Amino acid sequence: MNKLDLQVACIHLSEGNIIAYPTEAVWGLGCDPNNQTAVAKLLELKKRPVEKGLILVAAHQSQISDLLKPLSNRQKELLQNTWAHPVTWIIPDSLNLIPHWIKGSNNSVAIRISSHPVVQGLCSQFGGPVVSTSANIAGGAETRSRSMVEEQFGSNIAYIVEGNLGDEPRPSEIRDLVSQEILR
Repeated sequence: MNKLDLQVACIHLSEGNIIAYPTEAVWGLGCDPNNQTAVAKLLELKKRPVEKGLILVAAHQSQISDLLKPLSNRQKELLQNTWAHPVTWIIPDSLNLIPHWIKGSNNSVAIRISSHPVVQGLCSQFGGPVVSTSANIAGGAETRSRSMVEEQFGSNIAYIVEGNLGDEPRPSEIRDLVSQEILR
């Protein structure tokens, strides 16, 4: 992983552009979650309705600490015990910290603390969570190579971060923190 590569990617994020990057199992598309225009552009590119919501990835728990404050000790412990694995948690946003264009029609937000070195480096360099959605048209097959990302999205992607996919055979499991139900 090249530090300059991450700096360039973060400049693109700050400018409201969409980037692509490798994750634990598939290639992802991302943007600045606080930039409503960038998120709308990403959703349009994927043909994904805003109501479904998006996943945010972070490098470490401190990047989402305000979201975790209202949780019970039991919930915090459950999260802590699973962050090392590619698990995306649906976490209640009782303080309404996350914009509606990320949560969609939900009162919760999907968060993953990534153990993938590129994702960790990207979020650390950016200084906070980044939108992470699979690099495919909604409902389509996952993208497992850079060339597939380039073929499918071409010039709609401002930058592609160098790196390899992780060793996971499929995208992260998604669990609801309140019900503990496995959703994917």
